[in-house]
Amino acid sequence: MKKIYSRLLVVLAVLILSSCKKEDKTPPPTAEFTAEAANLAVSFKAIATNVRYFSWDFGDNSKISSDMSPSHFYENEGTYTVTMTATGRDGSTLSSSKQVSVTAPVNYIQGGKFETTDDEAKWTKFAINANNNIAWSRANGKMIASGGNGGHAGIYQAIQVEANVNYQFSMLVSGSGATDTWFEVYFGTSLPVAGSDYSQGGKLFGLSTWDGCGGSAFNGNIASIGCTGSLKDKNGMITFTQSGTVYLVIKTGGASLGAGGIAIDNVTLTKAE
Repeated sequence: MKKIYSRLLVVLAVLILSSCKKEDKTPPPTAEFTAEAANLAVSFKAIATNVRYFSWDFGDNSKISSDMSPSHFYENEGTYTVTMTATGRDGSTLSSSKQVSVTAPVNYIQGGKFETTDDEAKWTKFAINANNNIAWSRANGKMIASGGNGGHAGIYQAIQVEANVNYQFSMLVSGSGATDTWFEVYFGTSLPVAGSDYSQGGKLFGLSTWDGCGGSAFNGNIASIGCTGSLKDKNGMITFTQSGTVYLVIKTGGASLGAGGIAIDNVTLTKAE
């Protein structure tokens, strides 16, 4: 009888342990996601359970994100295959993919990517003073102002705008660090004239080594990294009081624009959402 009782206890113990193991087993992950596009920006939201890590491939050869629900900005419009890979608490992985389409808003600036000589031809170059020590030229998909030695020079183009409409201006600007240099952006209604300075409409965005920016290496949207101008810290937002032609003028001058000069790229003026 004792032997039978002992065996029953053993069987019962095995059943209890087996039941505990099943209950303690970590469930596998579940993972899906949604994507909400606004022009070239997309907000992703993970819908997942039992996930320890996330990995996002946005399909445009950009950096992988480990955020749970990241936002991503695409440089060009198109359709991209986005893949979210989730690593579960049990160590297993699960991937979910879907296609996301993005559309660039209308850019009222022509040739702002400087990818071709046709892009460069959309802009007019002009010297502000006579020494010609600053040159504007296209290279490696950017427009570059180089030189210094007291030179002042700029580029401009005519743009058609509407009155009392919210626009957003953006321009990537980069450089290794300048010396005694200014770099400024204007939207004016008068045509720039060679040999004359330009200030119509007032300085809106700018870099200035005297005001604390541009003296060391920089790379970013001038609407964000600029330290001078009436629209500094306004996220590039701008409105015009009259409809018609305005001139986007980008000018620079100073002692030295730095090794490699000051480069601009992806110049855009779009209607704000």
